[in-house]
Amino acid sequence: MRLRLPTSVIVLTTVLTGCSAKPPELPVTPEARIVSYLAENIRPGQEVVVSELLNEVFRAPEDQAALGRLYNTFLKIPLFLVEFEARTGAIPTLDQISEQFAFTVPGEADVLLRVMESDPRIPHFLERDSETREIVSLDPLPIRNHPLFGQQIERSLAGWEGRVMPPFVMETFDGGEIRSSELDGRPYMVYVWFSNCPPCVATSPLLVDLYERYRNTGFEIVAANADRVLGLPYDDTVRSDYVQKLGIDFVTAHISEDVQNAFGGVAVFPTMFFVDSQGRVVRNLVSFQEESVLEDTVRETLAASAD
Repeated sequence: MRLRLPTSVIVLTTVLTGCSAKPPELPVTPEARIVSYLAENIRPGQEVVVSELLNEVFRAPEDQAALGRLYNTFLKIPLFLVEFEARTGAIPTLDQISEQFAFTVPGEADVLLRVMESDPRIPHFLERDSETREIVSLDPLPIRNHPLFGQQIERSLAGWEGRVMPPFVMETFDGGEIRSSELDGRPYMVYVWFSNCPPCVATSPLLVDLYERYRNTGFEIVAANADRVLGLPYDDTVRSDYVQKLGIDFVTAHISEDVQNAFGGVAVFPTMFFVDSQGRVVRNLVSFQEESVLEDTVRETLAASAD
């Protein structure tokens, strides 16, 4: 992500610092400071030069950590947009983009899209409403055919149904580990989520209920949390409190980058893999699903396991 900052910005900062007038207060959070700065300094056709931001503008450790998260997010947005449209048949709204990437700063999704649109490395593949800033059309072909994104898109959208679930090892919340080999011969579901993801918050209680209803059949759930790979500022206490509050009694673990990639580079949250006792994926669902859909899929997975 590169956007060469105009010299006038640095000069203006120096002038303001030397003035007797009190400079305007900066936004409170590191991410808000960065978003505000980008909104003022995006230039069409120019890349954001992260090294310049780190060396010249955002030197505090907390600012640099926030900038690192946004940089990692930047290249995932095109993947999310294309996969969401392919799987749901709809174009995600700015609110849905914010939910998927844990954007909490007002206007943040719009600013990150503006950065993406200004970067000459990213092919032009969407149109936006000039007033609402919502995406009104999306052409996935430039992203599918682009060397930076094409292979990952194909992994994400490859039909999972009928394929063998990739083997995995994940660190559990209690410091142990869960291996796919421990689930051999049993039907199960892998639920990929992150803390405070609105569709995940709506989904988790449904899974708690379904697990209570079907655990006696041998059905298992592994909740693979993506906070760490997404660089989100949630610690073990936040995750532990969430588990206790919901009464989650199934396995909770941390997904690693390697496992995330093995699962097709999960880009839409939550993502759910329903696996039969032969280790084959019965269904791969994304985003929020009604309880009736989830229950029907659990039953389908159990039926496939009985064949």
